[in-house]
Amino acid sequence: MSNTRRRTNKYTQKLALMSILTALIIVMSFTPIGYLKILSIAITFIPIPVAIGAIILGPSYGALLGAVFGITSLIQCFGLDPFGTNLMSINPLFTVLLCLIPRILMGTASGLIFKALNGKVKNSIITYGISSFSGGFLNTVFFVGFLILLFGNSAVFQDYDGNILAIITSLVTVNAVVEWIACLFLGTAVAKALSKVMNKINK
Repeated sequence: MSNTRRRTNKYTQKLALMSILTALIIVMSFTPIGYLKILSIAITFIPIPVAIGAIILGPSYGALLGAVFGITSLIQCFGLDPFGTNLMSINPLFTVLLCLIPRILMGTASGLIFKALNGKVKNSIITYGISSFSGGFLNTVFFVGFLILLFGNSAVFQDYDGNILAIITSLVTVNAVVEWIACLFLGTAVAKALSKVMNKINK
């Protein structure tokens, strides 16, 4: 296979995988597949396809998938999610930034982490594990960080009297830990398997 044809095939494969992951994020965002609700706890699994895309396709694709995730989150703020709807009523611009920036940063960072680690330890399960875990973990870190930055002094957190630690404790609960673990195991397994398949196809 010529170099030109190989490059074309890789690009086509990337577009195909990008399309599949984008569709998956959209489906997950508006069905119970993406959001598991147990009593008052909501667990999202959407960072998983974002992390997988960032690992397999690279940071730029991770950023785009993060943006898709962010857009679906923003749509939820128009009456579909009570918390998001409340934020939108307080400050629409800040809500848009909150939905988009953390998810774009998460997708970008996951891809960069994999790229950096894979350059040192090629195709290691640990590299895939850390990069996949970072998807869920950084999603929480960036989202909570921007939420406090943008809405920390709003009526949403008026009961906390500006106590940042108390706000973080109320936001980062068991749901966040479950998301991190899901990203670690499911993201690692799928990303590692997809990487092997794509490498075999491109040989």
